[in-house]
Amino acid sequence: MLFLLIGTWWLYKFIKRRREIKLKQKFFKRNGGLLLQQQSSSNEGNTEKKKLFTSMELEMATDNFNTNRILGQGGQGTVYKGMLTDGRIAAVKKSKLVDESNIEQFINEVVILTQINHRNVVKLLGCCLETEVPLLVYEFIPNGTLYQYIHEIEEFSITWEMRLLIAIEVSSALSYLHSTTSIPIYHRDIKSANILLDDKFRAKVSDFGTSRSVTIDQTHLTTRVLGTFGYLDPEYFRSSQFTEKSDVYSFGVVLVELLTGQKPIRSTDAEEDKSLAGYFLLAMKENRLFDVLDAQVLREAKEEEIITVGMLAKRCLNLNGRKRPTMKEVAFELGAIRAQKCEDIDLVGGNFETGSSSTGAILNAVAFSVDASPLLSNKW
Repeated sequence: MLFLLIGTWWLYKFIKRRREIKLKQKFFKRNGGLLLQQQSSSNEGNTEKKKLFTSMELEMATDNFNTNRILGQGGQGTVYKGMLTDGRIAAVKKSKLVDESNIEQFINEVVILTQINHRNVVKLLGCCLETEVPLLVYEFIPNGTLYQYIHEIEEFSITWEMRLLIAIEVSSALSYLHSTTSIPIYHRDIKSANILLDDKFRAKVSDFGTSRSVTIDQTHLTTRVLGTFGYLDPEYFRSSQFTEKSDVYSFGVVLVELLTGQKPIRSTDAEEDKSLAGYFLLAMKENRLFDVLDAQVLREAKEEEIITVGMLAKRCLNLNGRKRPTMKEVAFELGAIRAQKCEDIDLVGGNFETGSSSTGAILNAVAFSVDASPLLSNKW
């Protein structure tokens, strides 16, 4: 009788375990595991190996996805703070219930991020495919989003120096995506809410769910219109053709947010003033730039810096995409402004030689960030 009970118990455990394995295999297949393996094989040599986490590892990391661990929620899912077995703090992104379009976005984000290695792009650590909904694991970026610091957090205001450095870092990351990765990548949803800030307030571009890689000779993507109102390139909205200059337009809106402290969709009854981009362009046309600036920018920035950044933002927002600068040009121009600031500081201090080397160092850093070959592993 005892042997029968033990045998029945072992049989139950065996059947239960088999069911769990089959269910995980089913989820792995449904969550795009096979497609992801295909993608990684075809991109071998251009991708960096990422870890495949088990569901148990991520349940332990997030305390069973405790609501107290939630960092943020959005259209694509919920992000939890977790601690991995090696002690690293991570952000675990849990997608919403899966349909085909969600799976495509999920696989796309993984494949895109495995091709990227840039200090101002959030790092993907790995993913988990054996759960009902797929999970992405990123490096943890502790200081929230740029949007929060411009529009929501009142007790800490980002200085002009910080704003300029954030603009340089984001522009160099976008330039890298457009012109330095082995296959050009369009982000397609650049906005201040997708720019994270680390413990030293360095910018990290995030959320590549709608991003697309293109062949070298491709000039645009024809897709259904995706993105965020207030940041959408009007040319893309009209034609459904997304180009690298559409990312430039979105970056231009972020630049205007940094200058004015205002949201991309303004709270006003005047319909023509609701769009921050339109409101800013009208102010520039009427020579009223200094009337629309954030108070801290007015206090801290030099007049020539404000005018230079304002003119650059205006060019980024040109309604004709062909007339907008490239992100490489934007990154270099912003780097030159900061280099001049450092030179002025050194000259005031009487250190003429240091001033010259500081300028060169900053411009070289921007050029390196824009032009350096991507440091990609030769394996998946």
